[in-house]
Amino acid sequence: MDATSFITASEPSAQAFKTATLLKTLSVNSLISGEVGVGKKTLARYILPDAIIIEASDFDELLSTLESVNEIIIINLENSPNIKRVVDAINVNSVRVVATSKSSFSNEYIDEIFSVKFDIPPLRDRLEDVEELVVMFINEASSLFCSNTKFNTKNFTPDLSQNSNSLKRQVMIHSLLQDIKDVELMDIVENYLVDKLGSQSDYRNFLHLYEVPLIKAGLSRFKSQLQLSDKLGLNRNTLRKKIADNKEYL
Repeated sequence: MDATSFITASEPSAQAFKTATLLKTLSVNSLISGEVGVGKKTLARYILPDAIIIEASDFDELLSTLESVNEIIIINLENSPNIKRVVDAINVNSVRVVATSKSSFSNEYIDEIFSVKFDIPPLRDRLEDVEELVVMFINEASSLFCSNTKFNTKNFTPDLSQNSNSLKRQVMIHSLLQDIKDVELMDIVENYLVDKLGSQSDYRNFLHLYEVPLIKAGLSRFKSQLQLSDKLGLNRNTLRKKIADNKEYL
């Protein structure tokens, strides 16, 4: 997401955006915490739109940059190998800083440098934002794939494991697969398999790539093993065995 697309449909995100808007007018250092994919970097860019962005683990580059800029965004502060040296460099060079970190991050020097600290809750606590993000990502997918196919939300459960990161990936893949052609699907499987083949058991080892989606789709559509065995032209015991063989994927 760019600096103007932070979603504020939920009360927690609206409050976070309100805090960020206030910080745009103040010359204070701030720390934005939260899980991956919650919008920390987006809000940091909103507060300091012209600042250079440096990953905290790029320690030498960070120290060098702090000597030549007036403001900076430091992401993933918890990954810095020496917080004290970073804090000292910020103070010596009088640099305005907005940093991001994971929620659980703590350090004895943090309070010394950051006047304002606020946390962005995960998307599982901001479900109103999820709805708007899905719409936004659907529009991005339609533009990217040049598709007019209506996004099918049937059986679509948002993946919030990595917040907006996992949700966007899920929407993109879902959108792509909705109108994928047979030859494109076969190309995907071929590219997946090409570097994995090599043993004498490969046919058996990779048969689940075909059987599992066929069984899952069939059970979803026909609702029972009896109907599915009939549609697939399989003996019911054969279908049961295939389900048992693939139980780790079903």
